[in-house]
Amino acid sequence: MSFSSEFKEFALKGNVMDLAVGVIIGGAFGKIVDSLVGDIIMPIVGKIFGGLDFSNYFFPLSGQTATTLVEAKKAGAVFAYGSFITILINFVILAFIIFLMIKQMNRLKREAPPPPPAAPAPTPEDVLLLREIRDALKK
Repeated sequence: MSFSSEFKEFALKGNVMDLAVGVIIGGAFGKIVDSLVGDIIMPIVGKIFGGLDFSNYFFPLSGQTATTLVEAKKAGAVFAYGSFITILINFVILAFIIFLMIKQMNRLKREAPPPPPAAPAPTPEDVLLLREIRDALKK
């Protein structure tokens, strides 16, 4: 089998295509959750805690006196714990949403009716002949 035909067979299998679709949708879904956290949730959380912006919470490690994280990073190393908190909240929300989706999928799988039982396969002719011989020998 040539390399190109082997690759074509691999790439066009159903599992690979399903995985590709899942990765693409997951990336888009991740951007939606990033926007939800950064544009909606974190401003509300910041307002609750006195109007502070979590993205600008940092400890300067190089002695810089900058007031924003961007300026501090330009001046040297920083410990940006505010960004970490934002990303952590993003992860928790994303994990919770995925948990709810999988829970719903499992519920739908359980609610689906079982398939009807298959009809028994007809007995092969050689087995029927052997049974006839067995019954004749018993007599």
